[in-house]
Amino acid sequence: MVLVVVWVKLVVEGIKDKKVVQVGIIRLVFEGGQMPLQRRLPKRGFNSLSAKSNAQITLKDLDSLCVDSIDLIILKQAGLIPEGIKSVKVISSGNIKRSVLLRGIQVTKGAKREIEAAGGKIE
Repeated sequence: MVLVVVWVKLVVEGIKDKKVVQVGIIRLVFEGGQMPLQRRLPKRGFNSLSAKSNAQITLKDLDSLCVDSIDLIILKQAGLIPEGIKSVKVISSGNIKRSVLLRGIQVTKGAKREIEAAGGKIE
């Protein structure tokens, strides 16, 4: 009778299973020696997902354009920003000497001061 009980125990639990060999509680994420899920998935890290759709341009870049009314499409056609960009922000680096009209483009405080001082508008 004792042999039968031992045999049933070995069939159910296995001979060299972690539950049989080790005393204590098995971690919830233990996958039986398989590479754990958190190590199989690629790392995300601190890579910004929105950085691929945002761009920055300078006042010097705006001054080099020949157009007075500037929007996202014109910047893409001029080659100042790549095709996948969805929003652009003008930063205050360089000077602008002519008036421009910006449509649908974000502007920093310093760049807004420079554009309005040159006679431009921001919509």
